Amino acid sequence: MLLPSPVWAERIDLDAGWTFWLAKDAPADPAWLKSDPAKVESVSVPHSWPLSRGVGSEGVGWYARTLVVPKAIVGKHLELHFDAVFYAARVWVNGTLVGTHEGGHTAFDIDVSKVLRPGANRIVVAADDRPGFVTIPGYAMRLQASGNVWYDWWHSGGITRDVSLRIAEGGLIRRQRIRQVLKPDSATVTSGVAIENVDATPHTYSLTSVAIDPDGREVARGEKSVTVAASSTATPDAALTIARPQLWQIGAGKLYRIVAELRDEKGVVLDRREVTVGLRTLALRDRKLYVNGVAVRLTGVTRHEDSPWEGAAETRGTILHDMRDLNALHVTLTRPVHYPQPQSVFDAADRAGMLLVPEIPIWQMTAAQLGDPRLLVRAKAMMAEMIAESGNHPSVLAWSVMNESEAATPQGLAFVKAMKAHINAIDPGRFVTFADSQIAERAVRVPALVEADFVMANAYFGTWSGAAGKVGPWLDAFDKAYPDRMLVISEFGWPGPFSHDSASADVARTENLKDQLAAFATRPWVGGAIFWSYADYRSNKNLFAGMADGYVDHGLVDADRQRRPSYFAWEAANRDVSAKVDLTMAGETPTGFTATVMGAAKAALPSYPLVGARLHWRAIGGDRVVLGEGEQALPVIAPGGTATVSAAWTGRLTPVTVTVDILTAEGARAGGVVRDYEPFKAGSAVYPPDPAQLPKDPK
Repeated sequence: MLLPSPVWAERIDLDAGWTFWLAKDAPADPAWLKSDPAKVESVSVPHSWPLSRGVGSEGVGWYARTLVVPKAIVGKHLELHFDAVFYAARVWVNGTLVGTHEGGHTAFDIDVSKVLRPGANRIVVAADDRPGFVTIPGYAMRLQASGNVWYDWWHSGGITRDVSLRIAEGGLIRRQRIRQVLKPDSATVTSGVAIENVDATPHTYSLTSVAIDPDGREVARGEKSVTVAASSTATPDAALTIARPQLWQIGAGKLYRIVAELRDEKGVVLDRREVTVGLRTLALRDRKLYVNGVAVRLTGVTRHEDSPWEGAAETRGTILHDMRDLNALHVTLTRPVHYPQPQSVFDAADRAGMLLVPEIPIWQMTAAQLGDPRLLVRAKAMMAEMIAESGNHPSVLAWSVMNESEAATPQGLAFVKAMKAHINAIDPGRFVTFADSQIAERAVRVPALVEADFVMANAYFGTWSGAAGKVGPWLDAFDKAYPDRMLVISEFGWPGPFSHDSASADVARTENLKDQLAAFATRPWVGGAIFWSYADYRSNKNLFAGMADGYVDHGLVDADRQRRPSYFAWEAANRDVSAKVDLTMAGETPTGFTATVMGAAKAALPSYPLVGARLHWRAIGGDRVVLGEGEQALPVIAPGGTATVSAAWTGRLTPVTVTVDILTAEGARAGGVVRDYEPFKAGSAVYPPDPAQLPKDPK
């Protein structure tokens, strides 16, 4: 068994104890590397400066903290780890520039072994959030005529995710790259373990790999010896065969843990790395998406990394709240908007059985931008970092390379081809796509869209894309132009500024989502539909008239996560299951029920097997006394399929309310029914006769 040990590489949390000040466009003062200027702000990271003294400002934000290093770790391999700094970062330790990074949503490490000293050390980080022509995100030059080329979400500069110090000795595990092959009765999981020898001498390591099933049992183990030269790396493969694998399913994310443990020649544990994986197959054929060999149609809503209390510097609690709410909204497919997401988002989607299409933030860019070689270099680097960080997650359906940019140009085609080849080389077998808005304006065959494994269209019929009634003709035109491609509606919805106020906007939003979903459902080659968006988010675009900045009125909930009527309309429209209840009677007394649980109609939208669900019921009498309660696991319910559950209680003549809830594997309510019963009371009341109306007794 693999046991914890205090000697392997560890991380020390560095989130607390920072100071912050904003320089805007001012040049850096060399004195800042030695001490803070006057009037700094004390902060903890993650931190987003638009929520502090830097509200409404772009520029360079400066962060500093003191790190006290004990003598015991000096001489070991020491790294500063940043989960994300938006957008471009420079890092100094004790006045020495130790590293830089560009890309505001991906993690990076900086070796500080030679600059950290015993005692107090000063760490300074400069974060530059200013966009440019070829930054990612950058200026939306397609919108130049509008006079506002900012991207659509808020420019939230700062150290927006966690920071830590990593301590290693002898060797460490950089990452695991998981590949899988499924057979009818087994799965082979191959773990490519990236090992780095951080010593100046060669080492022969012992590498142990273990697979632990969703129930916590060890089901496979492998060991091998690996020799790595001094200050070098190696990536040996460890193949683990798992018998009778439990599959990851839509709505039921069964997860295995793959644990890699690295030991030195004396058997001392140097490092340990654990990843979770889901065993499943994804395939596209006949213009449909197949999960584990079953055709599915999926729906969902997008979610920006934004809240009034944290901005873009989200903590795990906010992420889990929102992801649980997405689960309650029956989200099975989403683009987690336009940029690489924190690992907590992927982890929650893995557990919920939710598919994602992560994206790099190339938004509303022109042909000139897409054709600039500097942009391609940055895009490849950002995509590679996102894949290295998130590529093991079973929730990842495809990678998206851009959004609403000029794909129908030679530069757009060249960019898509280059990015697809890049992704195929580093993550073979994963789908590649991008979101396009021009296709909704004119459904013609575009070479860049043909390169995509499936087409994603941002289709706002009712507002930007044209009249709501034009969605049907547009879908028919798309069918003719792309008879070989599945379509995912990557955005649809109702932006508030098309209405007089927020309340009337939500009325229109509710009607729009119902009508558009109904239209999408009639075309079986529409594999998914994604609503924009879950919550209002801060921006300086798409606002009500007269607003220079604020929150985009576009969500099923507002920025504070208060639910609008459209929230409940979406929840009701996207249930994959329904139920009915028939009471069991003894005369006029209910004594139980039979519930019939029905899956969605075949080829409905959404439509997928309900796996791992359970039925919970409760019967309450008219006096609020619980007559009976219970829970029962349900079999897999395929689209068009049914299951029945019966239950009983000791009956008594009383009004009865029977509540049946269908719960997903994650515990979200997938559907249900309430059945009320009132006993028949006719003729039961005392009603004395009028003596004057009775016949007299004949004598």
